[in-house]
This record gives sequence, C-alpha cells and structure tokens, in this order.
Amino acid sequence: MKRIAWLTDIHLDFLHPAKVKAFCRSIAECNPDAVLIGCARTIKVYLRILEDKLCRTIYFVLGNHDYYRGSIAGRRTAIKEFCVRSDWLHWLPAAGVVKLTEETGLIGINSWADGRLGNYQDSTVLLNDYSLIKELTGLDQKARIIKLNELGDTAAADLRDVLPRALVRFPHVLVLTHVPPFREACWHAGRISHDHWLPHFGCKAVGEALVDCMRNSACEITVLCGHTHSGGSAQILPTLNVKTGGAEYGKPTVQELLKIS
Repeated sequence: MKRIAWLTDIHLDFLHPAKVKAFCRSIAECNPDAVLIGCARTIKVYLRILEDKLCRTIYFVLGNHDYYRGSIAGRRTAIKEFCVRSDWLHWLPAAGVVKLTEETGLIGINSWADGRLGNYQDSTVLLNDYSLIKELTGLDQKARIIKLNELGDTAAADLRDVLPRALVRFPHVLVLTHVPPFREACWHAGRISHDHWLPHFGCKAVGEALVDCMRNSACEITVLCGHTHSGGSAQILPTLNVKTGGAEYGKPTVQELLKIS
C-alpha cells in the first residue's frame, strides 16, 4: 500500500515564502510516498522549494497559469530540461507510464480547455490566458477557437499514445491532468459550470479519447484534475471516475491522501 498526496491549483505565487514552507510541512506531515501536483504555478523557484522541503518523489503536470508571461512550447521545453537535473521532480508527459504499485500505474498529460463544451460562440468570458500566454495573445474569437481546438487535440493525441500502454500493464490507472475532460466534471459551487464558462474549463477531445481507449478494456481509470477551483466527483462510466479538486487562492491544501494498493 502506498500513500499518494494529490494537490492541484495550489498557486504558490500567492503565498508569502514563510507560508510556502508551512504548506510544505503540512504535506510532509501526511507522510506520503509520493506527491501528485496538477498545476502549481510551477515556475522553477517553487518546484525547487517543493523538492528541497519534501524530499519525496513529485509527479506533476502543467496548468494554464504555469505558462503566464511565456509561451506554451518554451515553458514545456524548459521544465523538461529542468527535471532532468532533479532527483525528485518528474514532469509526467516526459515520464511516460509510471509504476506506482503492482496494481496501479500513473500517467499525466498537459490538457487544455478546447472550447468544444458549452456555448463558445455566445460566450463573453475572457481568461487571463488570452492576454498572458504567447500563443493565445492577440487572437480574435474565431482565431482563438482554432487554437484552443488545436491544443485540445494535441492533448488528446498524447493521451491516445500513452494510456493504452498503461492499460496493458495495470488494472488501475491514475491519469493526472489539469483541465476536466467532461462536462460532468466541470464543477462550480456545487453545480456544473454555465454554458458560457464551459468552453474555457473543459476539454472534450480528451474526454472522447478516454472513452475510446476504454472500449476494449476492463481496467479502472481514475482521472485527477482541477482548473475550476470547485471540487466534485463524476462517475462517467462504471470503470471511469473523474475527481476534480477544489482550490482557493492563498489557501493551498492537500486534496486527498490516496491509498494505492
């Protein structure tokens, strides 16, 4: 049995350094064997603090805030190179299929809200992403949806590549990602997000890839995601459950201490 601490949307850049250290102590007090992070505002300084204070294996994916004031491509390249020099940090898209126990494997993808859920055409929602991330800056509504579709399709393609390799090895697979892959998992204040917000908070392409990969599999999949800052659980299929983590700026917490057999 392994104890895995799952965190998401912890946004350490909203904390005073002393509170970052206190948060690290609270994680360590859970005595996890490993830590999963689905978006930390994981610029290098915070990854280094987590690594130094926890001294435990840390698996993570990037979320939209992790690309602010930079580019998607550039930040991913930098993070991959950064982790090569670390004993504890593992960026999951580069790690492939990870063995947690004999029964459970772990994969991770950097998903993106692809604009396909809800009503993008009539939505007036403008995330900070659209002015703070190079690939999304300066796009009008029509150009933006093309780019969002592309980012979602790339994430789905990555999942279609790695998930089948995990399913042939393990009866249970954890999928760590940032953006909820189904409408039913896009929680807001205890309810499903409004149609004008859903395009910016769910990735339909990844949801479809998950369902397709499970058509000929009896394995169990647990998806761990965040992004909406509201928690909830959605049973999509008898063997496919999606857990969405809640979050509040300035108050990071351990979402759940998973016990993996």
